[in-house]
Amino acid sequence: MRVRLARGPRRAAAVASFLVFSVGCLAGCVADRAAGDPTIMSRPTIGPDGTTVRVLQMNLCNSGRAACYSGGRAVSMAVALIHQDRPDMVSLNEVCRDDVRVLKQAMSATFPAAAVASAFMSAKDRPTQAPVRCQNGQQFGDGVLVVVSSPALAVRSYSGVYPVQDLHDPEERVWVCIDLATRFSACTTHTASTDTTIALNQCRYLLNSAVPSMSRRDGGDPIVLGADLNLAARGSPSPQSCLPSGYQRADDDALQDVVVGPGIGVRSHSAIDMHGTTDHPGLLVEVVLPRP
Repeated sequence: MRVRLARGPRRAAAVASFLVFSVGCLAGCVADRAAGDPTIMSRPTIGPDGTTVRVLQMNLCNSGRAACYSGGRAVSMAVALIHQDRPDMVSLNEVCRDDVRVLKQAMSATFPAAAVASAFMSAKDRPTQAPVRCQNGQQFGDGVLVVVSSPALAVRSYSGVYPVQDLHDPEERVWVCIDLATRFSACTTHTASTDTTIALNQCRYLLNSAVPSMSRRDGGDPIVLGADLNLAARGSPSPQSCLPSGYQRADDDALQDVVVGPGIGVRSHSAIDMHGTTDHPGLLVEVVLPRP
């Protein structure tokens, strides 16, 4: 199911605000806005029925090697959006390892009463089988973060390299997940950008093989995947082509999706203008988990 894009007054106001101020002051500007809007800071991490999760998917293009690199401003933008939109889960593509730490600190500051779990998986360099590196020397890849409402909640991470890769691309694509026992599994991936058929096969492998294998080990928790699937929302093949029966998705009308497994509903979603800090919009999606 492809959910239609929903843009509300609050999102429009936020975008207008960002157009006025520079990225350098984003964190302070968003904090001031939040102080004047009690509905932002009072939103609970998980709804009273224990089912609501807000997901923020971003490709930050922060390797330092690509033309879309903005000198680290995409990370500052991401920090501001975390403070503003208070996501329970953040999925990240094209980031350096330390970027995950920075955004984890932002989530911890946003939810001081909760813990934040994080996982990172570096892309692999085919010729050497070593991690791909950012220009600053840190490992380059994908990350996922999720608010853990109870410190006693069991948390495990899983990751892997796709068995199907584009042999003309030295970067081998990967996936990574955090499983919150009895809650859900939070995953991310950045599939091949050079060949849509390979991207589709990687997406199918993740949802049809890797995730079911992980679920068998952890009791079949529902999955929430935030990803840059490199499959155009209106293209052929489309992201819908890789979804197993019962799965739904919401997209940014471009290449990014939030995919949810059976039993999870998509309540709303919106694309977020990143104002030139990266070549992708952000994607904010509110999903509803099945009741415990």
